[in-house]
Amino acid sequence: MQYADIAAAVLGAFALAWLADLFTGRRGLFATSLVSGVAAVAGWFLAIRVFGVSTMDEWDWVLWSLAASALALGGFFLFRSKR
Repeated sequence: MQYADIAAAVLGAFALAWLADLFTGRRGLFATSLVSGVAAVAGWFLAIRVFGVSTMDEWDWVLWSLAASALALGGFFLFRSKR
């Protein structure tokens, strides 16, 4: 499968968003998915373009993508305004 790493990154980012929404007790899956998806793209950009630690043929960038997604979700729930 040529695009298995991309599919794994997309599904992993959505799974992280779903788990974050589930564990925090909120019902904002769209917001968490948006944060997770944007952070996953940022993690890909950092791994491939900025630091050059991986190529699109390797799986290392998927870990960077999921790590960035987890960090962004943590920051999202930490700094989210609560009215």
